[in-house]
Amino acid sequence: MSDWTDKLPEAARDYIAGRRLDEVECLVSDLAGVAKGKAMPASKFAKQTHFFLPNSIFAQTITGDYAEMPGGDDFTEPDMILTPDFTTASAVPWTADITLQVIHDVNDQQGNPVPMAPRNVLRRVVDLYAAQGWKPIVAPEMEFYIVARNIDPNQPIIPPIGRSGRRVMANQAYSMSAVDEYGKVIDDIYDFAEAQGLEIDGIVQEGGAGQVELNLGHGDPVVLADEVFYFKRLIREAALRHDAFATFMAKPIEGEPGSAMHIHASVTDIKAGRNIFSTAKGGETDAFLHFIAGMQNYLPAVVALMAPYVNSYRRYVPDFAAPINLEWGRDNRTTGLRVPISDPAARRLENRLPGMDCNPYLGIAATLVCGYLGLMEKKMPRPESTGNAYINADELPTTLGDALDILADCKPVQEALTPEFCGMYEAVKRNEYKEFLQVISPWEREHLLLNV
Repeated sequence: MSDWTDKLPEAARDYIAGRRLDEVECLVSDLAGVAKGKAMPASKFAKQTHFFLPNSIFAQTITGDYAEMPGGDDFTEPDMILTPDFTTASAVPWTADITLQVIHDVNDQQGNPVPMAPRNVLRRVVDLYAAQGWKPIVAPEMEFYIVARNIDPNQPIIPPIGRSGRRVMANQAYSMSAVDEYGKVIDDIYDFAEAQGLEIDGIVQEGGAGQVELNLGHGDPVVLADEVFYFKRLIREAALRHDAFATFMAKPIEGEPGSAMHIHASVTDIKAGRNIFSTAKGGETDAFLHFIAGMQNYLPAVVALMAPYVNSYRRYVPDFAAPINLEWGRDNRTTGLRVPISDPAARRLENRLPGMDCNPYLGIAATLVCGYLGLMEKKMPRPESTGNAYINADELPTTLGDALDILADCKPVQEALTPEFCGMYEAVKRNEYKEFLQVISPWEREHLLLNV
């Protein structure tokens, strides 16, 4: 076993040092961002170089149903080859025994990356940048709610009971005492993250009741997407330890703000080692403006990736701190595209449109593909918005069905992400949308049962 454990990151080696490793969880992300894979005894993992999973895991909907796979091979379900990426090995500190988790690369039987695998989608976009001599840099912000346990889907989600014995309150943004109300959950998040070698840039209370924002450092897009994938899992486990749920739904509580995954993005020239958004004298470059224009021109086509469920569009309502527009502005949080205050080396654009319910690989890929297309087309953005941009809310799709239609009609995005992935993604989401439309809501029963 020593051969493969020598390949592990330092945090993983420290976690198992002097202890018997019991189990290894072999993971991949499906389209929803759910961890799929196999768990096996560590002794068996040490003896094998790969394992198999059917390609149908990328056809599964969030409800467990299966969409028809493009190409007609949905009934044969050929195996894919999953190979461990040892750089992702990480502790699973909430288990009773000593366990590691490892994200795996996904290839077909000919050794080609499977185009439907979300991690491969993001890698493909990063490779498009690399072919131009560029390296994208991202920094995600994660918003989520800690809520009371909800075991009956017919009941509304409510805030948790804090350490004071009262339900936590809304409208307490940046309050330290509000964070202290569920401090034990936060403590476990810190402890789990440390054991996994994950770095937290900061945690703050957001505007919703029990809503938290967790910021990550900047870095390689695939690495940061792996971290968000891991963070979602560890945050849920931390909440469960304290009789609560952590939810990444875009809009879990009626009347409260939604949860976003804001993505900060910049681009580095690989040879020069500098940010292509800034001139040598510190000014903004044309490339920066081209990147913004690409976001304005192509974000509508990738909304289906950033807002992947019917619930996602409940976040896109005015007056709830969700900038549902394609305006850009400097230090203006009402714009969908914000230029934060920074020094020239850190000049970046913040995409404020993705929901926290998106698959992190796909949310980051969607952001970067828009910027890439802008850099290649070299168009200029609209004039900067200097006022309240919340009122400009008619440029983005407001339903999942409309968002899928725009994605299906956008050839540049289809080509960049591959038609195979886009076809599979659309099939899965159309299936989910059809299932949702068969559900009769309490609103319909309340207002239509006896009145129409």
